[in-house]
Amino acid sequence: MELGSRDAFTRMGTLGIEEEFFIVDADGRPTSGIDDLVYGSDPPAAIPDGFDHELFKCTIETQTPLIVDPDSAGDHLRTVREALVDHAAEHGYQVAAAGLHPLAKWRELDHAEKPRYRSQLERIQYPQHRNTTAGLHVHVGVDDADKAVWVANELRWYMPVMLALSANSPFWNGFDTGLASARAKIFENLPNTGIPSAFADFDAFQQYERRMVEHGSIEDRGELWFDVRPHTGHGTVEIRAPDGQRDPEVSLAFAEYAHALVVDLAERYEDGESGADLRREILDENKWRATRHGHDASFIAHDGEGEVSLGEVVDRECDRLGISGIREVYDGESGSQRQRRIREGSGVEALAADLLLADE
Repeated sequence: MELGSRDAFTRMGTLGIEEEFFIVDADGRPTSGIDDLVYGSDPPAAIPDGFDHELFKCTIETQTPLIVDPDSAGDHLRTVREALVDHAAEHGYQVAAAGLHPLAKWRELDHAEKPRYRSQLERIQYPQHRNTTAGLHVHVGVDDADKAVWVANELRWYMPVMLALSANSPFWNGFDTGLASARAKIFENLPNTGIPSAFADFDAFQQYERRMVEHGSIEDRGELWFDVRPHTGHGTVEIRAPDGQRDPEVSLAFAEYAHALVVDLAERYEDGESGADLRREILDENKWRATRHGHDASFIAHDGEGEVSLGEVVDRECDRLGISGIREVYDGESGSQRQRRIREGSGVEALAADLLLADE
């Protein structure tokens, strides 16, 4: 039984960034590549631990090393990305980024052979068979287990904000879904996803985690795929709401925001602040608004009274936390808007080319 413990929570403010990408062929179409890139060759010298993969043979995952100095996150992220692009090119592949690849048709793509994924496919069936999603995950270290659970509880209101800002998946299985982030809705068809309920403390969360494993609902703690969760192995709070991104500056903006939020909330916990009473139904409504409208979303306010636009939230958060990245993301064209514009104006081939990571 793979379970973590409160002893894992020892460091405050560290960062880790995980990004999921699509392996594509010379025409920019998703193709099976993990046998070559993950299993069939030595990892790049810059990434000695190599890369991992997700459910499909066309999806690959990168992880930065533990980042102690948040100011160095950009250097670490670019090093990992450049190593992946070069590694893929050496084997005749390219790498693309989005929440969903617009040319990925799940019935035509191969699933990975890894026992963990084969077990999930057998247990979950249809929702997992079509799960061609790719996300961005940010880990922020927290030095106390009960603090981490309190912070994760409070972060739940902010997950729709991150999703709306990151929305980068309007197309799925070859058609326009009408959503800004179809990835969010497709992934949410899996069990143990979405915005979780609040937990009273670490013991309550660990009891839940243990029961899910003991009763056979999940095989390990990694199958609790909520938008935000305490990670009882890494000793972090993990934010999993954003869509995958092509532009590294956008990923870094979310890392900056996640870090600032966690540090701020940790300080408020230490000051004895009581947590907000957030109904999950309200949080789910806010997530739906983010999924549907992206940058044009508005949200039910944190206190449940009135509404606040995404732009108002961004201005408030940047001023409150002393950050700037998410303002630049908001002021720019969203990923879903860009994808629709390119496909309408230039076609799907141009869109597929636009999603490619550059060899910087």
